[in-house]
Amino acid sequence: MKQAQLPRFYGPKLARRPDERFDFWGSLAFLSVHVAALAIFFTGVSWVAVGTALFLYAIRMWAITAGFHRYFSHRSFQTSRWMQFLIGFLATSSGQKGPLWWAAHHRHHHRYSDTDEDIHSPVRRGFWWSHCGWIVCDRYVATQSDLIEDFTKYPELRFLDKHFIVPPFILGTLTFLWGLVLNTYFPSLGTSAPQMLVVGFFVSTVVLYHATFSINSLAHLIGSRRFDTKDDSRNNFWLALITFGEGWHNNHHRYPQSERQGFFWWELDISHLSLKILSWIGLVWNLKTPPAFLLEESKSSPPAI
Repeated sequence: MKQAQLPRFYGPKLARRPDERFDFWGSLAFLSVHVAALAIFFTGVSWVAVGTALFLYAIRMWAITAGFHRYFSHRSFQTSRWMQFLIGFLATSSGQKGPLWWAAHHRHHHRYSDTDEDIHSPVRRGFWWSHCGWIVCDRYVATQSDLIEDFTKYPELRFLDKHFIVPPFILGTLTFLWGLVLNTYFPSLGTSAPQMLVVGFFVSTVVLYHATFSINSLAHLIGSRRFDTKDDSRNNFWLALITFGEGWHNNHHRYPQSERQGFFWWELDISHLSLKILSWIGLVWNLKTPPAFLLEESKSSPPAI
């Protein structure tokens, strides 16, 4: 068991391939969301717009962590087909492409974590690349269908993956209309349709991007290591807080099959708590847990930072 420490890899970073260069046109939508968020300086801010942004951040962060990650990538619990689609739709509205694309690339990451083959290792490729550099190149545009064959059999998931722009477009439109309704019937709230679109949708999407990406980058650089895994995954309370439990990353890399990533009650894991509640009402079931020997192994380990 190791305390917080610097990454183990100190050698030269891997050189980028020609198809790993920045792809402006392929990244235009991703960049445009960031530019649109800057319109906040023109639309201003209201408490109701901020509240909407927080809500959309929370519901979509949950869908990414519980859906894209724990369900589609690791199958750490089971659910019905309609719930599977609902979670997939909500997560896709985050603007991080579709469930098949997301989960396939994440499975690849676990197979080769922090090796030369890892698509977003900060210790092998640097912080910028792991955080979002790999997203803005054209090498990883396609879905690795051979890694996600257990879900490609569902036509509705293939639709989400192919038309991943549809859910965020629908959500953005609904957010705009929400602002229009509030401005028309409750003008005292001081919001408007453009403000709600910019603050509620675009700003929350940008924050959601970088909170999610921080697990790829910071969670392999900063924190404590309870388990001596083959990669440089770390446990970090602050990352767990903003990502609803994903910051217990060293735990996760030690036993990816577990739906619960905060192995102990003091390791706050909001996604786990919510999935537990959903299991009580029958919407999800068969939540996988870490085996007893892992819990015993980790009892004397240091706290995360």
